[in-house]
Amino acid sequence: MIRRLALCRSRCTDPYRNLAVEELLLRTVEEGCCVLYLWQNQNTVVIGRNQNAWLECRTALLEEEGGRLARRLSGGGAVFHDLGNLNFTFLVPTADYDLDKQLRVIETACGLLGVRAERSGRNDVLAEGRKISGNAFYQSGGRSYHHGTLLVDVDMARLGRYLSPPKAKLEAKGVSSVRSRVGNLRDFVPGLTIEDIAQAIARAFSQVYGLPWETLEVGSLDGPALAELENRNRSWEWNYGRQLPLTFDCQGRFPWGGVQLQLRVEDGLVREARVYSDAMDWRVAPALEAALPGCRFRLEDLCRAAEGACPDVAGDLKELLREQEI
Repeated sequence: MIRRLALCRSRCTDPYRNLAVEELLLRTVEEGCCVLYLWQNQNTVVIGRNQNAWLECRTALLEEEGGRLARRLSGGGAVFHDLGNLNFTFLVPTADYDLDKQLRVIETACGLLGVRAERSGRNDVLAEGRKISGNAFYQSGGRSYHHGTLLVDVDMARLGRYLSPPKAKLEAKGVSSVRSRVGNLRDFVPGLTIEDIAQAIARAFSQVYGLPWETLEVGSLDGPALAELENRNRSWEWNYGRQLPLTFDCQGRFPWGGVQLQLRVEDGLVREARVYSDAMDWRVAPALEAALPGCRFRLEDLCRAAEGACPDVAGDLKELLREQEI
């Protein structure tokens, strides 16, 4: 039974730290307590636990434009976060987990602002048929969390830009995102701010649970444990290397001949390469086949390998790779 409420607000916009805070809050939530964590990420694509980054996001474009890719513990699809988005997480002992009540907090908060929100299925909250919140779930060690997004004033152009499928032929197992018609809360309440919705959620939290909440400071958490989780969250191995196997196939034609690249990728690394070409220079295909295995499946690394193996045609090969928007 919930006897105490705690509200934790992060002022950091780094996804790797914010996700570390979320995980540490989950590990430490006490019996009889419900923690509500509010946080924001800047220019970030967050993928689900079992998703393949390259199938969900134009990773090279995201990185080139200063964005970051992060992987969360929960399942579900890829989402785009910017400072027009507010994230919320309810963290409780599993015995006290109540999705209906938790979502009622979000619906009530929207109602306080004059927006009629309603649930759709298990994961989404809609306003006038448009998705304003997507939700995902996780449990471990007798504790559970439910987290989600609230779209307040998200840059929809960037959302579509980064979450569009890449051009290259990619095949992999895993969980794919389901694209929905989305809307910003500001579409319904002109001038609405992140602070407005944060305050409404705080009021609704107390109203729905019938208890006052106390402030929980991020600074009270275990610093070394938080740093360890943050470092893991930043790592290539966590975000890209935990992928299910995939195959990559692309081809192009140039004045010097045609080329087709077929790569087998596991754990974020090219494990095997097959290169087919009708180029007069017979050395192009075998040189690429020898250079690509062992590379990270990352545009910068693949281009560097092509440049080292085939300097005479590297410009065309790099342009071919860039066009795939991996």
